[in-house]
Order: sequence, then structure tokens, then C-alpha cells
Amino acid sequence: MFTGIIETLGLISEIQQDGDNLHITVTSTITSELKIDQSVAHNGVCLTVVALNDNHYTVTAIKETLDKTNLSYWKKGDLVNLERAMKLGDRLDGHIVQGHVDQIGMCKSIQEANGSWYFAFEYDSTLTNITIEKGSITINGVSLTVVNSKANEFSVAIIPYTYEHTNFNSFEIGTKVNLEFDVVGKYVARLYALNQ
Repeated sequence: MFTGIIETLGLISEIQQDGDNLHITVTSTITSELKIDQSVAHNGVCLTVVALNDNHYTVTAIKETLDKTNLSYWKKGDLVNLERAMKLGDRLDGHIVQGHVDQIGMCKSIQEANGSWYFAFEYDSTLTNITIEKGSITINGVSLTVVNSKANEFSVAIIPYTYEHTNFNSFEIGTKVNLEFDVVGKYVARLYALNQ
């Protein structure tokens, strides 16, 4: 479990194809604090550390993960948002994030707003995921509040700190992002669908 509060950025230093899997090596300031078998969220995707070496570590993504996330678009030199699993007893500063991406979204617009930014994203609504105004959404692992909710589109407001300390500052129109919808909302939507 995660909170959606990004600890640091990691740099993709190597990607190796192995059958249907990708072995992804990340250089990070938190590497010295990691251990083998530890879960780390990478742009909101929970991946297990499988190797450590100096200031970089390696994780493996399987086909299921590659099919549902933006990992297959990653390339050497990309920056990814990193968060280690939350500790029981700590404050939950974001919201409950599982690290299980529901689908990919695409950045539709970016609007600068006198010191902050509004980002709009669209997604495939046929997968039955939903957003609501003032509800929670996780974008590339960042816990955010929905500002404007439509059938297959929503917006979020980004403060300067988030813009500067996550990979939101590299987004362009067309950037593909990982979306994890609010876990409570997913259960409510599922129960509603079953009772129709």
C-alpha cells in the first residue's frame, strides 16, 4: 500500500527485454535504503526490487503490467516518480493507493494559472472506471484531487511543489500516464453494476 506522496525521482538507466518481461534499472537517491524483495511504486506501479548495485537497483515488469501501464513507453533517461510502501502508524498524507494501475490515460491539455497548473486527462471510459468532483485519483503515482469530472475526462490542479518534485514538469499534450482510480469508488461502481 502507498499514499501517493512521491519521495523522489528515479532515472531509468537501463532497460532489458527478457521474453515478455522487462528488467528496468533505476538510479535513485533512495537506493541505499532499499532491499531485495521490497515494493517500490514507479509512476504508481508497484514493482519488486530484484537486484541492488551501488546507487541503482533493478525491478522486473511482466506482460500483465506492461499491458496495463505506460511502462512499455519508458526509455533510458526518463524520470519516474518513486514511493516506498507506507509504514503502519504513519500519517496518510495522500490517499490509499494500491500500486495497481487500472489503465493508461493521456494528457489532453496543460494550462498555466498564475503559479499553478491545470492538467486535463482523457481515458477509455468503457473500462468502467469513474472520477467524481473532489474525489481522489492517482496519476503516475501522485495522489491528487479531481477538479473537473466528465464521462471520460477529468482535470487536476498542480501546485508548484508537486510540479517541481514529480515528473509532471515533463508532461506534454499526448503524454501517456498511469491512472489508478479511487479504490472505494471502484467498489461502489462494481456493486452498482452488479445490481443493475
